[in-house]
Amino acid sequence: MRSRIPITAAVTLAVAAIMTMPAAAQKQGGTLKYYHRDNPPTTSIHEEATVSTVNPFMAVFNNLVLFDQSKPSNSLDTIVPDLAESWTWSSDRKQLTFKLRQGVRWHDGKPFTAKDVGCTFDLLLGKAKDGLRLNPRQVWYHNIENVRLNGDFEVTFDLKNPQPSFLALLASGYTPIYPCHVSPREMRTKPVGTGPFRFVEFKRNEVIKLARNPDYWKKGRPYLDAIEVRIIASRSTRILAFVSGEFDMTYDTDVTIPLLRDVKSQAPKAICELRPTGSTPISCSTARRRRSTNRSCAVPWRSPSTARALTTSSAKASWASAAPCSLRRKAFGACPRRR
Repeated sequence: MRSRIPITAAVTLAVAAIMTMPAAAQKQGGTLKYYHRDNPPTTSIHEEATVSTVNPFMAVFNNLVLFDQSKPSNSLDTIVPDLAESWTWSSDRKQLTFKLRQGVRWHDGKPFTAKDVGCTFDLLLGKAKDGLRLNPRQVWYHNIENVRLNGDFEVTFDLKNPQPSFLALLASGYTPIYPCHVSPREMRTKPVGTGPFRFVEFKRNEVIKLARNPDYWKKGRPYLDAIEVRIIASRSTRILAFVSGEFDMTYDTDVTIPLLRDVKSQAPKAICELRPTGSTPISCSTARRRRSTNRSCAVPWRSPSTARALTTSSAKASWASAAPCSLRRKAFGACPRRR
């Protein structure tokens, strides 16, 4: 009887060794090359409904808070600060106040302040004069009564009713903070963020390129010099490109159990592991990636071990796929079938 690959021990990306490496072992340099299975309609995360946009562009932005990228699964207990340094709930759990990080700058050099948080939620709540063309997650924030700016570096969300899941929505990969001074129209083609990577180029149906933000507020991060994402619609073409060494990792869900033997035979040094969700998809990475983790694999732009975020760049948003259906339904209003 053949032994089964243990699902419970697997992680979304095949980088288990990388996640445990001390930050001191990381070195600057290298370009992460991977493929994307879909062409993002725009570069604006807030105007698109799926991971097709979050995947390549979340690295351009920061959230107020996010899920700890060094943890194998997400929960309310794994939410950590990002643009917000800290947060507190009122006694009735209807007011959530964030103390914001100072000294953060947008990629164009302008300072980040509470005003940017206010503008972002004006967009999401449909209150902005120059609004979003599409607003697929407006329903997420129906419980917000008001967003109050308490000076330049403090924001309070007044909720209509207590909502424990609200913090999880803010930690999702679909909730980046946008700049006040850049219009929604510009964000669709040339996004400006505060994140570890700056937008460089987007050639539709071809490639997306990001470059290291040398002024990132997390000193010394990111370790990578660049990220290059090739858009390839055909799964067979994507897999062939991976086994030939063109890419450093497969797209999450691309390698099924029937395909696993073929991938391992053609790329014997590839490291393939199942997701921990109980489903069958597998992700593979190259042995070269693991050996050169200080280069193309070391992507801890959010925490000392963030490479896991590259599967769905959503890994900040992976709560949406990893959480129990009952929680996802409460938080997101739906419980889509996992592929």
